[in-house]
Amino acid sequence: MSPDVIDKAERAYRTIGELSRETGLAQHILRYWETRFPQLRPLQRAGNRRYYRPEDVALVRRIAALLDQDGYTIRGVQQALAGKPGAAPTMPDRDTNSAIRRVRASLAAALSEDARA
Repeated sequence: MSPDVIDKAERAYRTIGELSRETGLAQHILRYWETRFPQLRPLQRAGNRRYYRPEDVALVRRIAALLDQDGYTIRGVQQALAGKPGAAPTMPDRDTNSAIRRVRASLAAALSEDARA
């Protein structure tokens, strides 16, 4: 957490701006996730001002971890959160990731050689 973020009680509600600063996620990403994940429903007050409950904050962190750290797709996270039995989350294969990295490296090398020529 950055030093300019005011510490709030763990059980306090957070505005979209506060949650955005805490998680490093852009506000438009949080609003988009509300359209994709029915479990994420912050309270909305006058003027559509969003207030995220502690449960919402935990869910946002879980979604972010599944997408960024575990490599899930949006659809895979939807399935994981829905708890559909037998529905395997859509997660890239580690071999596929390795192959993609090798292709990127060879393309970068080829572009570098072309730039020198």
